[in-house]
Amino acid sequence: MASGIDDVARAAGVSTATVSRALRGLPNVNHDTRERVRRVAAQLGYVASPSAASLASGRTRTIGLISPMVNRWYFSNVIEGAERALRSQGFDVLLYTFELRGAEGRVRVDADVLRRRVDGVLVVGLPLEEDEVEALLALGHPLVCIGWGGFGQVTVRLDDHTTAVEATQHLIDLGHRTIGHITGSPDDVAPWSPPIWREAGWRAALEGAGLEVSEDLMVHGGFDVQGGRASMRRLVEARPDVTAVFVASDEMAMGAVLALRDLGLRVPDDVSVVGIDGHDLGELVGLTTMVQPAPEQGAMAAQLVLDMIAGVVPPRELVVPTELLVRSSTAPPRRAGIPSPRGAPVPPQPDV
Repeated sequence: MASGIDDVARAAGVSTATVSRALRGLPNVNHDTRERVRRVAAQLGYVASPSAASLASGRTRTIGLISPMVNRWYFSNVIEGAERALRSQGFDVLLYTFELRGAEGRVRVDADVLRRRVDGVLVVGLPLEEDEVEALLALGHPLVCIGWGGFGQVTVRLDDHTTAVEATQHLIDLGHRTIGHITGSPDDVAPWSPPIWREAGWRAALEGAGLEVSEDLMVHGGFDVQGGRASMRRLVEARPDVTAVFVASDEMAMGAVLALRDLGLRVPDDVSVVGIDGHDLGELVGLTTMVQPAPEQGAMAAQLVLDMIAGVVPPRELVVPTELLVRSSTAPPRRAGIPSPRGAPVPPQPDV
């Protein structure tokens, strides 16, 4: 007859719960105990059955992962990082995505689709309403947010404000004095939403340098290539004197580069462009960017939710750093004016 978990527990001199935690690699088991349990399990030929463990504990060994989309760089990389980390611990992922309706708004999160199906929940890059958060918490499982944080939930995120300040300061240090900003959707108004903090960082850097901050220097791009392309055209039309732009994502930044080429302007000779992300395709257009570790954020959040399931009290927030990667899309401004898409000359930038 095959040995069971009770046999391993008796032989190792520990509880069955400790055997389960040790063999699954969960925290709160010291190294010596974990090794003793593994050695005894191997001697007795015991192999843990995930289905049996789930039945015995009432656990599903599945984590719900809520994301508005999977086909954008940030979301796909975070999801991949979380999925790999969870799989390595014997957990599955139940992916919950839903349609974004543009101007009509998004579909609201329905927590009931996760009821009795998951042991914890991750929410990627989606600022939720307070009642949506409350509904998820009512499931009785740990909740971790990635890329945003609100209503006091455990969060893994960038320091969006500092990242934006550093990106804008890079342009200021190059000598640019009229610097635009492409942000996300006009609907991004939650105080903990990344676009809000990135806009605030852009404003803070310009104000700190005594430079102009005006509403016609900021446009909304919707966090995709098409939106970045359209918004860059609007920005240049409204402010043909702009010589640099800080863009809140690499996909929008690549759209901005395309728009400038459409207008017959050269990057960086006429307009410099800097983004945020570290997108895999950024190198193809020589995009200067603030690189963020997206897969690592997913893995960190996955570990947090597993720790919470195991009873570990997590830190309220993990803030991950970004790093400036300078490529060919940024350079000092030209001293002569550049042609406007409307045909009017652009005043030359002052010497610095």
